[in-house]
Amino acid sequence: MGTAFDLEAVGNAIIAAATDPAGWDAAMDVVATATGSFGSMLFDAKGPLPCMPRSREMGPSFEVYVRDGWIDRDDRYNLVPLMKRKGVVSDLDVLSSEQIDRRPYYQEFLAPFGLRWFAGVKVAAGDDLWILSIQRSIQQGPFSPSELQSFAGFSRQLSSAAALAKMLSFAHAEGALDAFSTSGTPAVMLDRNAAVILANEPAERMFGRDLLVTGRQLACIDREATNALRRALHTMLRNPNPPAMTNPVLLPRLQGRPLLAYPSRLGGNSSNPFASYQVVVVFIDPDIHPQSPATALQACFGMTPAEAMLARRITSGEELKVAADHLGICYETARCQLKAVFYKTDTHRQAELVALLARMAGHPLL
Repeated sequence: MGTAFDLEAVGNAIIAAATDPAGWDAAMDVVATATGSFGSMLFDAKGPLPCMPRSREMGPSFEVYVRDGWIDRDDRYNLVPLMKRKGVVSDLDVLSSEQIDRRPYYQEFLAPFGLRWFAGVKVAAGDDLWILSIQRSIQQGPFSPSELQSFAGFSRQLSSAAALAKMLSFAHAEGALDAFSTSGTPAVMLDRNAAVILANEPAERMFGRDLLVTGRQLACIDREATNALRRALHTMLRNPNPPAMTNPVLLPRLQGRPLLAYPSRLGGNSSNPFASYQVVVVFIDPDIHPQSPATALQACFGMTPAEAMLARRITSGEELKVAADHLGICYETARCQLKAVFYKTDTHRQAELVALLARMAGHPLL
């Protein structure tokens, strides 16, 4: 099968997504249409992640890819060394049609969706490397040598877009940290492997005293609490539909009450495949920042008494279900009230709400 690709449309879509991370899935739709393919996706070449941009048609197969563990058994990752050298690869670079017919990845996973053929285009920015994966169906057949050659030349343009997206994500992360620093709230940025990348000054003051960084991973003096934090981060990073927030993790320390750690996805960065920073962890010291009185929350934000009481319990470390039980309301009612709290405080995640109320708690009028 041979077609003329509209690589200009692809380039424009990628550049647009680099400046607006919300557009990455739409960009993958453009890639599929402009190359006459079934669908497309954008992979991190260093290892599989369950959150990656993909075209609409790839939705059903991607769900199975993650759910059934094919994400950890993807034969195509073996093509990465060759892609680094050539700029573009296809299945037939290393496998014959007969070998493909015998491989479980192709027959048990791809074939039920009518998929088989693939072109992987290198997208590089510094030491980071991604794969623009363009998928064809069994009926469409493999990419021709001339089509693959056109992708090889296009790889350089994609790399420029990746560098732009990476730079913008860094600026976004620094801006987020500055916002937390304004309220004196410790915050740490983590990459896709939960490694510490950036910390604001309030967080740095805690390192070595109340908070540990071991092998670039966050930890505390209690092993069980450290493992609980790492499980929460794993949920954020490895879940294909990660929650906007998780329950706070209590981190014991030598003196005082435990710190409250609030992991949260970092807004636009979490939808940006080229962003180094994927998660922010906000820390609240309950000995420094007592709870804001419910009356202050009602006066400042127009909360109902019920919403204010729920907000106080949530930001003090209680799980939503536990808070609902204490307040004598059902879980769904508590969820609705929490959504109202987010709306009235102009916050979107538990970590943002905690930082806001921590600032309020230190105000002399409250």
